[in-house]
Amino acid sequence: MPALVLLGAQWGDEGKGKATDLLGGSVDYVVRYQGGNNAGHTVVVGDQKYALHLLPSGILSPGCTPVIGNGVVVDPSVLLSELSGLNERGVDTSKLLISGNAHIITPYNVTVDKVTERFLGKRKIGTTGRGIGPTYADKINRVGIRVQDLYDESILTQKVEAALDGKNQLLTKLYNRRAIAVDQVVEELLGYAEKLAPYVTDTVLLLNQALEADKVVLFEGGQGTLLDIDHGTYPFVTSSNPTAGGACTGAGVGPTKISRVIGILKAYTTRVGSGPFPTELFDEDGEALRRIGGERGVTTGRDRRCGWFDAVIARYATRVNGLTDFFLTKLDVLTGWEQIPVCVAYEIDGKRVEELPYSQSDFHHAKPIYETLPGWSEDITKAKSFSDLPQNAQAYVKALEEMSGAPISAIGVGPGRDETIEINSFL
Repeated sequence: MPALVLLGAQWGDEGKGKATDLLGGSVDYVVRYQGGNNAGHTVVVGDQKYALHLLPSGILSPGCTPVIGNGVVVDPSVLLSELSGLNERGVDTSKLLISGNAHIITPYNVTVDKVTERFLGKRKIGTTGRGIGPTYADKINRVGIRVQDLYDESILTQKVEAALDGKNQLLTKLYNRRAIAVDQVVEELLGYAEKLAPYVTDTVLLLNQALEADKVVLFEGGQGTLLDIDHGTYPFVTSSNPTAGGACTGAGVGPTKISRVIGILKAYTTRVGSGPFPTELFDEDGEALRRIGGERGVTTGRDRRCGWFDAVIARYATRVNGLTDFFLTKLDVLTGWEQIPVCVAYEIDGKRVEELPYSQSDFHHAKPIYETLPGWSEDITKAKSFSDLPQNAQAYVKALEEMSGAPISAIGVGPGRDETIEINSFL
């Protein structure tokens, strides 16, 4: 049962798309198990760059079946637009499968997300405004709309009515917005039913049967560990579980089926949106990382906040996910620095702390304690093996591996599909 989980080990945007694409030619299924179109993956194939928001990265690998699991929230208009864009570029999307139990992002979910974030002002979370959080809230409150509901107009209408009973009160009386008509929402959602029908199936049954037949299944998380609703920097988090445990609930497979858990680490650190970020840089180094690394959110278009590598959060990611391997991305971005600081611990109230503090207040006040490693100036984008890297680059990777608590089994040395050094096979 070769089942692998691949997830972000920082705040997201670590390069999961590149890692998934590397494995895509060797796996039979790639499964998104949480999140929605608030996640973004950039995959470079030859001279072509693909920005994926909702679709699993495996959609670009011939022979691989991409799956949107029950734990994902789906905006039908975004999904169909993304499929259309890929089809226009000659990508075959016919193998896509969508869980009938995945929840639908409705127009009113998007409206509530935007007005709520605006209302919070300085206390805003930094959401993408795409209705993700409100959709997960509806799911928990048991007033959510699932993909399967699109095929029963009576049930769909009842569920939309139930959801709008409270939301229209909120919109009109608190936010001074116009009420949303039930019929209008139902009509829009029913318009997606026929277009989505060829993709909808029982993905839980399918994936478990695939594993029993010794097929290789890769579970792909969106966002990153530090954005997990339970284990991230709450409340500045997403509304689902990108951590490894989320793969079990979000795809419907038992934990005993998982054989390896791969964490994606950027060779430095970035995050998008609000919230604490101990190693964040506000100087020329931060701007250089942003410029050289092309650090702009795939989904939001927002500039990413940039900082040096944080070994404390890497160790935390190893622990909460049970990581067996790391994939280190964007090592090439650090080429040219004479010295590269790495955060090895925090100072909190005058004390050295080497593990992530559980207290939100402590983490907000954490100051990074750095060790400085020698940099390199040689171009590493053509490196095909670990020994091809400059000695200082090798030492940097080894130091990060020792600090993070799991072996670094692959290294990204450039944005291209073939610009990866594989040290240990993931399969």
